[in-house]
Order: sequence, then C-alpha cells, then structure tokens
Amino acid sequence: MPQQSNTRLASGPTKFEDTPKPLLRSIGGLKTGMLLAIVLVLGAGSGAGNRQNWDKRAVVEVLREQVLTDAAWALSQEPVTVTASIAARSAGGKHDFYSEGDYWWPDPDNPEGPYIQRDGMTNPDNFVAHRLAMIRFSRIVGALVSAYTLTGEQQYVNHARKHLRAWFIEADNRMNPSLLYAQAIKGRVTGRGIGIIDTIHLVEVAQGVRVLEAAPGMPREEVAAIKDWFAQYLGWLTTHPYGQAEMNWKNNHATCWVMQVAAFARLTGNQEILEFCRKRFKEVLLPKQMAPDGSFPLELARTKPYGYSLFNLDAMTMVVFLLSDQNHNLWNYQTPDGKSIRKGIEFLYPYVKNKGSWPYQEDVMYWDQWPVAHPFLLFGAQAYKQDAWFETWKGLEHAPEEDEVIRNLPIRYPLIWLN
Repeated sequence: MPQQSNTRLASGPTKFEDTPKPLLRSIGGLKTGMLLAIVLVLGAGSGAGNRQNWDKRAVVEVLREQVLTDAAWALSQEPVTVTASIAARSAGGKHDFYSEGDYWWPDPDNPEGPYIQRDGMTNPDNFVAHRLAMIRFSRIVGALVSAYTLTGEQQYVNHARKHLRAWFIEADNRMNPSLLYAQAIKGRVTGRGIGIIDTIHLVEVAQGVRVLEAAPGMPREEVAAIKDWFAQYLGWLTTHPYGQAEMNWKNNHATCWVMQVAAFARLTGNQEILEFCRKRFKEVLLPKQMAPDGSFPLELARTKPYGYSLFNLDAMTMVVFLLSDQNHNLWNYQTPDGKSIRKGIEFLYPYVKNKGSWPYQEDVMYWDQWPVAHPFLLFGAQAYKQDAWFETWKGLEHAPEEDEVIRNLPIRYPLIWLN
C-alpha cells in the first residue's frame, strides 16, 4: 500500500472565470511551450529526416521566456487533486473524478427533472472543479519538466515529484485510476463513456514522467508506482464498457481515446496496445472520419464545426506523432483511397491562415477565439518541411486565456517531447 503523505492540498478554483489571470496566462504560455517540443522531436519520431536547425532555434526563441515564466509560477503551486472538491451530485467517492455533460441544461418546463441537451452551448453551472484541477496539474507538470529540460535544475524535478505523488501515489490524495463518473447528466446517467475525453490532459503528464524517469533524484519506486497507476487506467480504458464505447465512438472522442491509450501505453511499455492503436488509426480513424478532401464531416456537422475540426486534427496529428518511430511511419501512411494526416492538414490550413475563407457555418460559441498556435501546424511543418505552416504557427496566439480554448488544447509543452 502507498504511504500517506503530509502534502497540503491547496483549494482550487471551481470555474475557469475564478482562475487568477496570471494562472490563465500561464495556461496559454505553457500550451505554447508544449508546442515547442513537438517541432524538435518530429525529425526523429516521424521518419522525416534530420531536424532542421531553424526549427529548433526559431521555436525556442519564440517560447523560451514563456516556459521559464510559467515554471516560476508552477514552483509556487501546491497540489490540488480530485479530493480537494467534493461534488454533491456525484455518485462516486472522494477519490473519483467527476464532471458533467457540457451541453446539458435544466428543462425550463420541468426545472427539477432530467436535464435536456443544447448542443454546442456550455452550461456555466456545471461542476468543473475536477476538470480544472486536472488541467492545472497538467500545466504544472508540463512547465516544470520543460524548465528542467531547458536548465537541468533539480528544483523543477523536486516540485514535479510533489504533484505526481499527490495525484498518483498518496493514499489521502490520489485519484482512482478509472473514470466511472465523468460527464454525468442530472436525472439521466451517473457517468458516460464519452467522459473519458476529460483525461486528455494526462497525455502530457505521462510524457513528463517519461522525461523525469532519467532525471537525477527521481526515485525508481516513485516512477514504478506512477507507471502502475497508468497501467491500471490503461487496463480500465481498454476493457471497461465505457472505454469500449468511447473507442467505438464516431468522431473526435474516438480520436482522443486512441491518443490517450497510445500515450499511456508508450509510458508503460505496452507494445501490444501500441500496435493495436496503429491498426486503429489505419483501419478506423482515417477511413471512417476523414472525407476524400481531408475534412472531418462529423465535426463539420456540429454546431461548432470550426473548433471541432481544429480539435480533431490536433488530436489525430498527436496520434500520428505518438505512434510513429523508426519502424512505423504514420506520417507517410495513406488509405487506399488517398486519405492521410497530410491531407487533413492541407484541407484545414487555408482556413487557419485566412479564417475569413471558411465556407461553412460559424461556431455558435467561441468563434472569435479560434484559431491559435495549433500543434498540427508545428508537427506538419516539420514532418513535411512546410515553411509556410511554421510561419503561420509563429504568427498565431501563443498564450490564449479563453477557458474553452485551453480545455481543447491538451498538447501545450513542446520541451517535454524533446527526450
């Protein structure tokens, strides 16, 4: 049994608007920080050839100061896990992650009855404290590990360990490695498979652990305990009916399932699951989600077609990155009818460079907040040697403060991918 700790859990915000502005700024900056590492790793991970020096220099020049600023903020933060906030409507216990369906609202004709759906319209009264805490945790780990890779300073390792122990090891504070109560709907369900998308923010935490594993002063027993937590969660994701339902979903949820499972399998060394994910990408994600022109029809059919298209392309690009190595080059893979991740980027890029040319309906919410400096631009620029994509990424927003943008950009800290 893991030992209990005296780590103090700070109280956290219950809504994004309660989050201090410096914290929000660090969210955006760290997100861009994450983008930095992506470029630098792509040359080796994608089979695209030797990395170009201008990539590394240019990205570091853009993001270095922000990474160090965000790391300074992270050093001042105490752990906040799911145990710090108890949701009255949750059917789970103190250690269970809980969230509520974003687009579900009270029924005006029956205020005390089951909620009704309003697609694309976020209910501001939902319980979001656990989601906020997880995003904050991801930012803290990403910032600290990024700064460690940049400076080699032990203080960043020590403080990251404190947060990792709280979330994954300490008996009083740890989160259960399952997601039974995510995206619940009042009066309808206590949890749903599609709630698994809430843990996309653990993808970079897992990568942070991979980097810290080789750091001086990182105890092997702690790494083993953290990996055990991810192995348990990976087992739940791949066997529980909720995990199976999410895997078989038709749109970005299925993409994010593969992204998470691939990241956690990579951390725990589960080659069987990694190979399963590669097969899933080739046989399900590309052929069933992408149209011949590179668009995602199921995302275009939503009330936020622009934001959802960006989000799904970011996640699918991350899938390609995670699953590509010297023996598997998914960057160059295409289906028999020509669908590929490159085609997806080529479809969406013109509407990122010139949003005014978007030929579909505008998003019902957050239309003005997109696009930002998206990972697919950075990954794609390096993998396919497209300078224009990189220049577009440079000119986009690298420190967004809108909560919806932050929530839908799980890949934020490039330096931690430079392992």
